[in-house]
Amino acid sequence: MIAAIDVQYDAHCGYAACVTFTDWGASALERAYTHQQHDVLDYQPGEFWKRELPCILGVLSAVAPVPTTIVIDGYVWLDGNGRPGLGAHLFEALGGQLSVVGVAKTAFRGSEHAASVCRAGSRRPLFVTAVGMPLAQAAANVAGMFGAHRIPELLKRVDQLARRRIGN
Repeated sequence: MIAAIDVQYDAHCGYAACVTFTDWGASALERAYTHQQHDVLDYQPGEFWKRELPCILGVLSAVAPVPTTIVIDGYVWLDGNGRPGLGAHLFEALGGQLSVVGVAKTAFRGSEHAASVCRAGSRRPLFVTAVGMPLAQAAANVAGMFGAHRIPELLKRVDQLARRRIGN
């Protein structure tokens, strides 16, 4: 089971959404989950994970069965020297038992280590990082996800679900 998670914010609340699916090429989700996290921290440059991680752990607490892989909107590693991003902190918080794949829509300074994945003829790549699985495998998995556009369909769905919670 694979879980894709996204988080949106409104005032001091975080709204986490999660969709689960059976394999990387799946066109339909198995289940959808949402979680509202009160009193989230303000955004702090370089410490985004402190704001986002409680929201992600909150929504994951409802997911059953436990996924083998979690896909996040962001980076696992912030640079080629192993500086941890949200995905690495999530991996650690979960005891290093699951794979975490980061799919970022924009390049981060120092993100040359990320695999660039261009989907559906798009010239704008997605930036993939991973822990718990080889980077090449993670990039191939993201490239093979269902959807005819740059953003895979199920990643688009989880983003929309999180945004719907705050009325966007």
